[in-house]
Amino acid sequence: MLVRLLYASRAKAPMSQDVIDQILTVSRKDNPTQGITGLLCHSGDIFMQVLEGGRDAVSQLYARIAADPRHQDVILLMYEEITERRFAGWTMGQVNLSRVNPSILLKYSERPVLDPYAVSGRVSMAMLDELIATASICSRPS
Repeated sequence: MLVRLLYASRAKAPMSQDVIDQILTVSRKDNPTQGITGLLCHSGDIFMQVLEGGRDAVSQLYARIAADPRHQDVILLMYEEITERRFAGWTMGQVNLSRVNPSILLKYSERPVLDPYAVSGRVSMAMLDELIATASICSRPS
């Protein structure tokens, strides 16, 4: 059974682009063997990630992420059974919101910043769908 999980977290300490690139490299190496696809979106100390795959694999990965000492304020925004993947093309796609037109963020929020704590999981997913449609996602760090 396929599921989609969307969560948000805050970094406990500032994360350099090198650390983020390392996380993405490990994800892109490990996720295919687990059948997991998804997308990581970050801005400042806020991270939002969607994971898709088998229920057990996604649940186990989320549990590891929630227990990771680099994260705090981990919150589950959405969890649903799905019939098909939205992010099948990405072992782990990346959106760096510093490179996205602020009007996309403003469309879904009170201010043009990533704040998944202030909007519903459905709103956050709609924003990710628009980022896909506007080709704001990259497969490799840039």
